[in-house]
Amino acid sequence: MKPHQRDALRYPAKRVLLQRTRLAYVHLQNLLTDAKRDRSARVYGYVAVWLPEELITLYMEEGEVVNATTTDDATAFEPIAISDAVSRVPNSAEYGSVCFHEASDEQMDLMFATQTGAPLAWPRELATNDADALLAYLYATMHDGAVEVQAAGAVHYVVVASGKPVRGYFSDRPAGDIVPHFHAVLDALSSAGPPLVRLWPRVDALPAQAAPAMIQSYRDLVHGLEARLAELGFGGDTGSVEKARRKLARTYPMLERFSPALPEVRDPVTDAEHLTSAMGAWVGEALVAVVPAGLDPADVIREVTGPRHHLFQAAGFYEALPWKMEW
Repeated sequence: MKPHQRDALRYPAKRVLLQRTRLAYVHLQNLLTDAKRDRSARVYGYVAVWLPEELITLYMEEGEVVNATTTDDATAFEPIAISDAVSRVPNSAEYGSVCFHEASDEQMDLMFATQTGAPLAWPRELATNDADALLAYLYATMHDGAVEVQAAGAVHYVVVASGKPVRGYFSDRPAGDIVPHFHAVLDALSSAGPPLVRLWPRVDALPAQAAPAMIQSYRDLVHGLEARLAELGFGGDTGSVEKARRKLARTYPMLERFSPALPEVRDPVTDAEHLTSAMGAWVGEALVAVVPAGLDPADVIREVTGPRHHLFQAAGFYEALPWKMEW
């Protein structure tokens, strides 16, 4: 796909909440904040932001951004930390555009999976622009999964169960009978040029990243721990917190995103469970140093987490530590 087609890329929408609009007229952070505050805007959907150098897709559930991807050519996508994605969008940008569309859970599962996953191979002899041949193949193989059709920027999905199309999500086309729509899409696109038709297995549910606020809370925790250990005499020689991070970074690569040596520290792309496991291991390793001095690690933890005790408890942080915490 040519780079300029990134700007033409468009996905299906259940409902258009914000038609594609120039970024100069939209403040992204305000849009996302309103989506959380306004009950009617707490929908499942996506925000697409076209910048001069990339396309950013923000996935939302009940008004909260739960994941994000980026691409510079509309072919190779990669997940990106939510905070990083939002920070890349300048306020009142002179160039670029944005849209906010409501979409079903299933469509967003398909969008994320087809952006970041690997499709299945078609038989070499199959003409994928021939709807009849393609449908016959799906039925003969009793395929469970989906077919993605993409051309001229429009993306369409057909969900397949036991070889039969059961649901469809069509860009720029109204809902209706799936098979006629599927034929119409392939016929129209084939006449304009060969479409990209990809076969997918059943896709997983859209993964949710750890919220930026949770990541920041853990950053504050380790900074507070570092300061407290320095007060207790464990801050020399780079300090036990940094030593522990370096020791565990190979096991938990996301800890590289917490390195004080990085000039611009970006959040890791991870989920809440893995983040909490890594932070528990890191804090536990750092506090090993206080044991020979006769200090109780649990007491230090209570001191540095006290103000956010309930937040860390809800995240399962205390269960990730090597000590049983009592309050």
